[in-house]
Amino acid sequence: MKAKIKVFSQRFVTYIKRNPKKSAVFFILLLVYYFSLPRVLFDSPYATVIESSEGELLAAKIARDGQWRFPAQDSVPEKFKKCLVYFEDEHFYHHPGFNPVAMVKAFQQNRSAGRVVRGGSTLTQQVIRLSRQNKKRTYFEKAIEIVLATRLEFRHSKEKILELYAAHAPFGGNVVGLEMASWRYFGVQSYQLSWAESATLAVLPNAPSLIYPGKNQVKLLRKRNALLLKLYHEKVIDQLTYELAVKEPLPQKPYNLPQIAPHLLQRIAKTDEGKRIKTTVAISLQNRVNQIAQQYYNQYKQNEVHNLAIMVIDIQNRNVIGYVGNSPTDKDHDKDVDIIGAPRSTGSVLKPLLFASMLDEGELLPNTLVADIPTQISGYSPQNFNLTFDGAVPAQRALSRSLNIPSVLMLQEHGVNKFYELTQKLKLRNINQHPDHYGLSLILGGAESNLWDLCRAYANMSATINYFNQSNGKYRSKEFAELNYVNDFQQDFGDDSFQQNIFGAGAIYLTYNAMKEVNRPEGDEAWKFYDSSLELAWKTGTSFGNRDAWAIGTNSRYVVGVWVGNANGEGRPELTGVDSAAPILFDVFNLLPRKKWFQPPLNDLEYAEVCKQSGHLAQDDCPKIKQLITRSGKKTAICPYHKLVHLDASRQFRVNSSCEDVDKIVTTKWFILPPVMEWYYKSLHIDYKTVPPYRADCQPTQQAVMDFIYPKTNSKIYLTKDFNSKVQPVIVKVAHSNREAKLFWYVDNDYKGTTQTFHEMPIAAETGVHYITVADEFGNEIKRRVEIIKD
Repeated sequence: MKAKIKVFSQRFVTYIKRNPKKSAVFFILLLVYYFSLPRVLFDSPYATVIESSEGELLAAKIARDGQWRFPAQDSVPEKFKKCLVYFEDEHFYHHPGFNPVAMVKAFQQNRSAGRVVRGGSTLTQQVIRLSRQNKKRTYFEKAIEIVLATRLEFRHSKEKILELYAAHAPFGGNVVGLEMASWRYFGVQSYQLSWAESATLAVLPNAPSLIYPGKNQVKLLRKRNALLLKLYHEKVIDQLTYELAVKEPLPQKPYNLPQIAPHLLQRIAKTDEGKRIKTTVAISLQNRVNQIAQQYYNQYKQNEVHNLAIMVIDIQNRNVIGYVGNSPTDKDHDKDVDIIGAPRSTGSVLKPLLFASMLDEGELLPNTLVADIPTQISGYSPQNFNLTFDGAVPAQRALSRSLNIPSVLMLQEHGVNKFYELTQKLKLRNINQHPDHYGLSLILGGAESNLWDLCRAYANMSATINYFNQSNGKYRSKEFAELNYVNDFQQDFGDDSFQQNIFGAGAIYLTYNAMKEVNRPEGDEAWKFYDSSLELAWKTGTSFGNRDAWAIGTNSRYVVGVWVGNANGEGRPELTGVDSAAPILFDVFNLLPRKKWFQPPLNDLEYAEVCKQSGHLAQDDCPKIKQLITRSGKKTAICPYHKLVHLDASRQFRVNSSCEDVDKIVTTKWFILPPVMEWYYKSLHIDYKTVPPYRADCQPTQQAVMDFIYPKTNSKIYLTKDFNSKVQPVIVKVAHSNREAKLFWYVDNDYKGTTQTFHEMPIAAETGVHYITVADEFGNEIKRRVEIIKD
């Protein structure tokens, strides 16, 4: 054969040399033939199709031209291929694009009938006709089809030509292509079609109108059964298969396409319209999460709460494995809005980020006492959800209880600008105003974020701990990566490094330990007492006006995020993170495999002696316990609350050298909080002992025994009016370490009265600057400057 080709080539070259003009014409014709076939054969828009990680159809969006036309598959199912070839073009694998014998027979039959009764076109020619949008059948058009069909055979393999046909053949109405026809008429994917179903679809493009119910069904059934009989005679199927196939009914009522993840489809269509995307979503999990969403939607709509969103993330690769963008509500309640990407008030879900940052910066330890007292900062007065005060509370307890006042005071210490920069590093994209725009309210829901960004932040934090432990103390330079929903995408987490990204693993671990103590929803309060309990770091959030309810949780493998509310921003009284979002969170986690709790990243933690009562680094006078802290925690302050006090022999009174012999003085350590913190703290801690008073014959040393609760230093106070337009007085509050002490009140040196036990005094004063003075019976005195303004 090689010798023959060589001889032919030599003769062809000789002919060209001897006949240059004819050769030029031949060359031009060859170029015309080569470029006659468009580079893109089909430019029709396709439907956007998304599949699960297992290849199951999740949802689809119709093409722009209103046709249900799926993108071509990379292969045609064998059953349909056999049916199609035996029905349309038996010699498909043997001709060069056209079949002369079939064309001659068709010409003879059409001529004798006086009309077109047979086309004689091959499958290749039909692909060309479809690409030319079924132009009017003429002999000239037929000639063009033959030329282009041969050219198509040179360009593509037979299998590719079958793929093109299967993707663009008409199947009745606006159904185009095998994949869509399979779903529309049989409710399955094309590879799941039976022989009877494959035969039905193989004969349909020849006469698409036969699919409609009525008399046409008889013709369709006859065509289908004739094809099945032919397959049986050709020994493609056996007798039993044939007999069962002809008994199968024809399709009746069209099937609806699956809409298992419609809002993920909506997100993908923004960037990959007209494509088939295999996603990372696990279809079984998605179906179960959809059921949970349906269940809670039916429950919450009774309270006029109509929307919710759920995300499930695989921490290992940052894949989105569950995506419910909205509840199965109706158009009147924004069912098409994808809540997952919508900016909503964050409530308290940013508090763990502040806690982790302060641990990482060495600004506090897990149990450092934080003030929880009435607070006013530049006119801003945060309140705890239950409108109470603890006086002082361990930082991690403040986090697990989601106390607002400690969080605001922690943010004030940490710095709003610094925390704002942290949100930018975490790519919380909706927090995009200047830090001054948010102020201290940033930590209490004064900013907006979305479920996608928040879940990404927590997933990346969890992955930081995991990799740190797996790699013996290393981080990855790109650990804080974007979430992914495309199945074949390979994340690049960067190179190993000893340099942390945003948080150290130790700070994250201690934060998660604090989050693990958040009170569980009703029915799971005793989770600590059984071995099979779900260990989870989680946080809820409720925005101002009960407009948004959040719950975000993580274990060592998964992150689940939940938002509940109304898409239009309407608040509802009973809408809270704990009561509305948390139950969904735990139901979703119960669908997932149980995973062990995070291993402590010991290379980024160390044991230190910590004061048992204050949570600060222990001084010599503190009762000490060993506790894991971050390495940077060593630079925090030592305990400021344990002080040595001098008592008399009875230990009932304080004394000093002015009234007692030094040899008789008993020295002991005492836990002493500042007056305002003490005022509230001791009412909740019966073990707290107020430092004894000085003995009557002793001269006390200077000490802080009382302080103003309200107002704060240099406050501006706006007087309000009641319903009768009467100006209301200012209620000034003071805390004293001795509950029974008498306090004497003065405004600008004018005596206003005396209080005992409850130290509150209504002050009616004129507009302007005033000085409030309070003195106790022991001679202690405090003074505060205020400016009163009548509104």
